[in-house]
Amino acid sequence: MHKVSEPSILYFGTPVVLISSENEDGSANLAPMSSAFWLGWRCILGLNAASKTTANMIRTGQCVLNLPSVDNVAAVNRLACLTGSNPVPAVKVARGYTHEKNKFGTAGLTAVPSLTVVPPRVLECPVQMEAVVAAKHDLMEDDDVARGKIVSFEVRVTRVHIHPDILMNGLSDRVDPDKWRPLIMSFQRFYGLGEEVHESTLAKIPEDIYRMPDVARSRAAGLINP
Repeated sequence: MHKVSEPSILYFGTPVVLISSENEDGSANLAPMSSAFWLGWRCILGLNAASKTTANMIRTGQCVLNLPSVDNVAAVNRLACLTGSNPVPAVKVARGYTHEKNKFGTAGLTAVPSLTVVPPRVLECPVQMEAVVAAKHDLMEDDDVARGKIVSFEVRVTRVHIHPDILMNGLSDRVDPDKWRPLIMSFQRFYGLGEEVHESTLAKIPEDIYRMPDVARSRAAGLINP
C-alpha cells in the first residue's frame, strides 16, 4: 500500500549537466546542475535565479551543455559547492557555498573552444552541446515566498560534439545506449545506468522521424572558431 509522503525534493533521477558560460571579463564559468530535459534539439534548464550561470546566460544568451559520464564524477563533485558569484548570494552561503573563479582548474577539467558560441566546451565530457537561449521564464510566480528565486531557460542547440567511443559502430549520428553511461543524480546522490532491462517498443521507431528543423538550422550557425 502506498503512503502519502512529503519529500522536500522530488529529484527522482536526471542527468548531470556541466553548464559552461562566459563571465563579464571573458573568463569561463562552469557549474553542475541536474534539472534538465530535452525535446528535439531544445533543452529546458531549471536554475537558481541568483546563480552566476543564470546571470551569464541572461547577459550573453549563450552556453554549452556538457554531459559527464560516470568516469567524470570526481571532477563534477569538486564543483558541487562552488559558485562564480562574488559576493556569494545569501541563499548559497546558507548552503555552504564558497566563491571560486577558476572552475575549470579546480575541477581538473580542460576548456576547449566551441564553434558557434563563445563559452568553451569541457574536453573530458563525452557529449558537448553548444546552445543559445531561446526563452526565459520565471517559475513559482504563484508563490509569495518562492517568487523570483527560480528561473527556467529554453535553449536551442547549435552544435553537438560526441566522442566516437559512444557512437554506434559505423554511424556518426547515433549514440549507442549500451556504450553511453551518463552520470545521474537521484536525491542529491550520484548514480550510473545499468544494463537494458527490457526491449522497448518505442525503439522500433526510426530516430530520423523525430528530427526537427533545428538540426538543419544548426548547420547555418555562425562559426566562432572555424
